[in-house]
Amino acid sequence: MGHDHADPEYAGRLHHVELSASNLERAVDFWEWWLGELGYEPKSEWDGGRSWTNGSLYIVLVQAEDTDHPFDRRAPGLDHLAFHARSRRQVDEFTAGVRNRSDATVLFEDQHPYAGGYYALYCEGPDGMKIELVGPE
Repeated sequence: MGHDHADPEYAGRLHHVELSASNLERAVDFWEWWLGELGYEPKSEWDGGRSWTNGSLYIVLVQAEDTDHPFDRRAPGLDHLAFHARSRRQVDEFTAGVRNRSDATVLFEDQHPYAGGYYALYCEGPDGMKIELVGPE
């Protein structure tokens, strides 16, 4: 069964997430790195968008039509996306990667890596979206 259709085996799980970017090229550079490191594979590419897949979930990135209203995670709507990490070492590797990028920042540095009470990276990616990578026990 293709990833574009529902699979009853995954009922209740997320099917896909679609994100809008103010600058698609800049956002693709970040998400290609982030998702690629997490094992996502490129799914589709078209004028104005890209997508990556991992199992039954895929993530879509499109160029926003309205760039006059920036993303605000403190406003009603989406606050952040959180991903499972393979290991705490992977969390540390992502943290170093974010620190070396100009399009992302580590959040809550003074409490890192326990800002949420567990081992994780909280960062802000392009357009101010908060992204979390949660380490295992």
